[in-house]
Amino acid sequence: MEVTVAKSAGFCFGVKRAVDTVYEQIEKGQKPVYTYGPIIHNEQVVEDLAARGVQVIRSEEELERITEGTVIIRSHGVPRRICDKIKAQGLTLVDATCPFVRKIHRIVEQESEKGNHIVIIGSEPHPEVEGIKGWASGPVTVISTEEEARSFVPENGKKVSIVAQTTFNYNKFKDLVEIFSKKSYDISVLNTICNATEERQTEARTLAGTVDTMLVIGGRHSSNTQKLYEICKEECKNTYFIETLVDLDTKPFQSFGRVGITAGASTPNKIIEEVQKHVRIKF
Repeated sequence: MEVTVAKSAGFCFGVKRAVDTVYEQIEKGQKPVYTYGPIIHNEQVVEDLAARGVQVIRSEEELERITEGTVIIRSHGVPRRICDKIKAQGLTLVDATCPFVRKIHRIVEQESEKGNHIVIIGSEPHPEVEGIKGWASGPVTVISTEEEARSFVPENGKKVSIVAQTTFNYNKFKDLVEIFSKKSYDISVLNTICNATEERQTEARTLAGTVDTMLVIGGRHSSNTQKLYEICKEECKNTYFIETLVDLDTKPFQSFGRVGITAGASTPNKIIEEVQKHVRIKF
């Protein structure tokens, strides 16, 4: 069997930086240590950190009850008010927001201060998008579909500044921007999709088009992994979403000659290697 693993599979720069930051705080002996939300969308990593004493803050209300300790902001980032609240409560703030996401925060903050209507092309419930919204001081709208793009009307004829969730599907982003470009509004577009995301999606699409079976590894709640799965499924009908080796054993695989493997930005190399090895042995 021929098994090919995408070169871009696994931890991206921002995720690795955030995870490393948490382990560094543990090694320093800081106690208690919290992360605002799971540090990444990978249950295995979150469970390992929990075993080392790291606690997850899952809501603003939970944060308000904490009186001491270190709070680490995950790579997705948070609204400005959360950072302000952490500092106001006398807690130690360690910001592990991905630099590419932080750049979007600055853009949104600046464009919003100019009086522009901010449009975020992304998934409304995603924590990264929630964080980006929280840096706008004026009108902000999240758009993810062509229907929403066509029906959008800026507030009081304001200039429109468009940004994107870093992990949004690049081709879909271009399609939505094209819809906006046909409107007569004053629009500025800032493509803030991460280069690593674009590279990962492009490589996944190419690889999926050359194999018999495609495996996409990642956490169930990982937005970028879900998008990789959708992209691969378009090119290879035998595409499977895998979180752990348990999933691999329960999928109705057939014995194929060529298998491709890619993984989301929150997937540790250890899991990728385990799946790759298991595929070779099993088939």
